[in-house]
Amino acid sequence: MLNTTAWNRFRYSAYAPLYDVVVSRALRRARRIALDQIDWEPGMRVLLVGAGTGLDLPFLPRELEIHLTDLTPGMLKRARDRAERYQRDVNCQVMDASALTFDDEHFDVVIMHLILAVMPNPEQGLAEAYRVLKPDGQLCVMDKFQPDHQPAGAMRRAANIMTSFIATDITRQATPLLQQAGFRIRHDEPVLMNGLFRALLAGK
Repeated sequence: MLNTTAWNRFRYSAYAPLYDVVVSRALRRARRIALDQIDWEPGMRVLLVGAGTGLDLPFLPRELEIHLTDLTPGMLKRARDRAERYQRDVNCQVMDASALTFDDEHFDVVIMHLILAVMPNPEQGLAEAYRVLKPDGQLCVMDKFQPDHQPAGAMRRAANIMTSFIATDITRQATPLLQQAGFRIRHDEPVLMNGLFRALLAGK
């Protein structure tokens, strides 16, 4: 299997120095749209899973308790540096999204941007997000998804062999994944590349 946790740790360690150059500007608007869907309140405890270099931080309201996790120490180092630049007090921990070490029902909001299409087992990642969310918690997802009504065809599955090796799976469907984990989708909006990228807000 090309997409494994060990391979993700290796390749994103290599990508870390160039990640912002490639991703920051291209997905700036998509991040803002996704995060604007959340019903924010002061004092919320927020978890960014697979936070990368912290590119979501500029779009988060103040007066939040913010926790960042990522599989890759190199990514988190850049997230800490970004938090300092924006004068944000954050807690950063190296952690596998499929085995979070937080207590049950600990967070008001979980943010999963550009991780469900990357991790080997998105079902387990969503199960962990569901576990650590409070009963009325919100899940914010932004990622690349195959349309829910259209399973991936042969050409897309063939292309997925290469894209999964380099960066990301392009055959996953958002609605089945979220509903299987127990989430109720409240909002679903295309944000980039004719709907390849979607922003979804779901409730527990």
